[in-house]
Amino acid sequence: MIYENITPNQINQKLQSRFAKDGFLSLANLPHPSKLKDMDKATKRIVEAIQNREKIVLIGDYDVDGVVSTTIMKLFFDEIGVELGWIIPNRFRDGYGLSANIIPKIKDYDLAITVDNGISAIEASKLCKEHNIDLIITDHHIVPKELPLAYAIINQKQRDCSFPYEEICGAQIAWYLIASLNRALNSKIDIKSYLVLVSIAIIADIMPLKHINRAMVNAGLKLLPKSRLPAIRAFLDRLDKEVLNSEDIAFQIAPVLNSAGRMDDAKWAVEFLTSSNIYDAKIRLERLVEFNENRKAVEAQITEEALNLVNPDDKVIVVNGENWHEGVVGIVASRVGRVHKKPTIVLTKSEQGDLKGSGRSFHVCNLFKITQKSKGLLNKFGGHHAAIGLSLSFANLDRFKKELQQNYLAENYTEEIIDKDILGALDFKYINFDLIDMLKQYETYGEANSRPKFITYGVVIEDVVDMGKNGEHKRFTFSHNGYIQTGVMFKTKEQFTIGDSVDIIYHISENHFNNRVSIQLMVESVIGF
Repeated sequence: MIYENITPNQINQKLQSRFAKDGFLSLANLPHPSKLKDMDKATKRIVEAIQNREKIVLIGDYDVDGVVSTTIMKLFFDEIGVELGWIIPNRFRDGYGLSANIIPKIKDYDLAITVDNGISAIEASKLCKEHNIDLIITDHHIVPKELPLAYAIINQKQRDCSFPYEEICGAQIAWYLIASLNRALNSKIDIKSYLVLVSIAIIADIMPLKHINRAMVNAGLKLLPKSRLPAIRAFLDRLDKEVLNSEDIAFQIAPVLNSAGRMDDAKWAVEFLTSSNIYDAKIRLERLVEFNENRKAVEAQITEEALNLVNPDDKVIVVNGENWHEGVVGIVASRVGRVHKKPTIVLTKSEQGDLKGSGRSFHVCNLFKITQKSKGLLNKFGGHHAAIGLSLSFANLDRFKKELQQNYLAENYTEEIIDKDILGALDFKYINFDLIDMLKQYETYGEANSRPKFITYGVVIEDVVDMGKNGEHKRFTFSHNGYIQTGVMFKTKEQFTIGDSVDIIYHISENHFNNRVSIQLMVESVIGF
């Protein structure tokens, strides 16, 4: 595809159009907690449980959103001096969220509250009722036709819920719940300070950075340098930064928090986030960093093995291994998919003997839709258009692969890859600090408000040098119509020749080094070398 030339004024217009519906909201625009269906009912029941000294337990989830949701509730209950039991189900032993496997652990509690899960817990909800446990579900996922048996269900996607924003994460609902409790208990806790944690969950759970999501993230990132949470101080010290942006959260913090649940047990992430002093926080952070380093090593090895098994003729890649780590197959699917620019499913043999894994879509393919057409071959299946989880017996694998290719072809997807994040073809003469200042007005960038990318045609490579310990990164000097720009490209094994004329895809950033600020192109692709 050939992109049209674009000027700074046109860039500004395109970015403004992203916010045409809701505009730029602030915390003053946040809907009242009562807008969430059952919020008042749930609040009243929790207050009653607190006053009657009932035993209360929280059931979270093992991803960042679930870990942060659990942390928010735990820290709030600590602040008001009320004991709160909590459980993060283990991915490998317990499975996802509130399930029958969890009931023996909570049978002695009077009130159970879920965060970031529970909306599909039909069987477990019935078991709660049998054990006389009142159940309050807080979740943000798609609401099924059959609802679980619960005292109250807080989920913004319920049809009769008046909350005006559908795409929010579990931690936001947890934050709304503690805000409602704070008011009902007249606790006078600084609820705003919890937005530091909420902002991490919103970014990590890939929520659209528009409407109240953008307002909450911007507020959280501004509060982050002032946070008194030992865990946040430990992260800032380790990253040697005082100010973090959305990319820092997405690529530095979220993977570390996620690694505990992927490689061992997410409880370690909650214990880190709830650390009471900086000494404990730093020790616990080191454990998470070790999990993450292990995750990266395992992921790299499995990715290499998976790439060797790919059939390049397949429209949808499906690969399986014998002893691949279940906690990283989703990331591997994403990496393999990016290499081949195709939707990808990666499966591993589970302890039960069947195949279990994850899939990630690519481009316009709705992976959930085409996989659901073969649901009869699967033991378990769930997800959304871009990411799925599934299991199936080995005997059904070949038939599943064949049907998946047919399902893809039946959708008549276009093979031309159009990158919607590329705003247009930009001449180097427009790249200056005025353009950077204008781009900053539309931060924070992320899902549904992606950092603008540009393409420039006919760029000459004036110089290229290796960077990094193993030369895995490249630093360029480019020229275009008499203008010079420097650029960096990370994690590439490609070799480039000085003097070549190429097309580059990039976004524009500031480089801060030795108290000097310069413009730097963050290069995604070099085409035509």
